[in-house]
Amino acid sequence: MVEAAVILVAGIGSRLRPITDTRPKALAPVGDETILGRAVRLLLDFGISRLILATGYREAAVREALADLASEVVYCPNPRYESTQNSVSLALCREAVDGRSFFKLDGDVVFDPELLSRIAAARAELSAGVDSARKVDEEAMKVVVEAGMIRRFGKAVPLSESHGESIGIERIASSASGRLFDALDDRVAAGVTGLYYEDVYSQMIERGELEAEAADVSGLRWTEVDTFEDLEAARRLFAPRGA
Repeated sequence: MVEAAVILVAGIGSRLRPITDTRPKALAPVGDETILGRAVRLLLDFGISRLILATGYREAAVREALADLASEVVYCPNPRYESTQNSVSLALCREAVDGRSFFKLDGDVVFDPELLSRIAAARAELSAGVDSARKVDEEAMKVVVEAGMIRRFGKAVPLSESHGESIGIERIASSASGRLFDALDDRVAAGVTGLYYEDVYSQMIERGELEAEAADVSGLRWTEVDTFEDLEAARRLFAPRGA
């Protein structure tokens, strides 16, 4: 059972200006919902009881967008969002997670609800949604997989070794939550603030501290939104039936 969800919405989203002049890109509209609004709806439909928002840029806009939500919402601001990577934002959510099992979502991913079920169903302590059918490029967060288990995450993974793209949604079991936050805290305490959270996953896997399973989401609709081209693609992909 997955109890909570951490959604990372701290970034500026500068490639979507002027939309992001007054709000983070998670509040960009796709159809009649925002990216964040859709994710929150799907998480609540799944049965998530605690929403944790890792905030930074234009936090007030996020609070306003979720002000009428009846569910429990906790905000974890990263005051250094402009100069640190998302591993720092995730680390700051430790107290709010409080040892629970949780989904971790990038705040710019638009996705089908079945993705959550597939990711939750995997047995390993960390389960990451992986699309093995989509063509990846050098900038994609790639994974190396052996017998269904992820051996490495990284943008630097050579294309020849990649088994697909990690889509930015994972499930972390309660048994691994403390170890993950210990690893994140260790990196921050050492002054290493430029890592992606996937880099920390990889370090833990390499040290034998974490098992990570690839949950195959190939064939399901999802997309990451970084640019206006991405945003238009998301709007086409998730257009209402018959539109």
